[in-house]
Amino acid sequence: MSNNSTNFLQSINAFVDKAKANSELIVKKGCINVLQDIIRMSPVGQPAIWKSKPPKNYTGGLFRGNWQVSFDIPITNTIDRIDPTGMEALKEGIEQIGKFTYSVKSVYFTNNLPYSVALEFGHSTQAPNGMVRIAALNAQTHFENLARGINT
Repeated sequence: MSNNSTNFLQSINAFVDKAKANSELIVKKGCINVLQDIIRMSPVGQPAIWKSKPPKNYTGGLFRGNWQVSFDIPITNTIDRIDPTGMEALKEGIEQIGKFTYSVKSVYFTNNLPYSVALEFGHSTQAPNGMVRIAALNAQTHFENLARGINT
């Protein structure tokens, strides 16, 4: 092979490697944006506005604290993390998203608390339209903006 051919192939390989790295970065940033949306919109229990009494020693934030991120297989467990701000769940999710590679086929944002479906479908006045459905609608904009080089 001539020197020109070798240089040309090296240039193509470098371009492909850069494109893969850029696409991974876009997916990572987009997933972080989606996770932030989901956590931010997740209601935190406010017993003062409930129709019934809260359980004894109730502290809001279990729902926000239960958001978990996984690749290719959804998480099936719950965790006992009380996180009213969502910062702990977000930090752990960002760490997981940072491990994303081009070989990942699916990214899952999971909350397995028994009342998560009810919250998604309007049980809370804080999130009458849910969280995941809205985040899914916003996801396309996040990814399009990132692909165009606009940080969201």
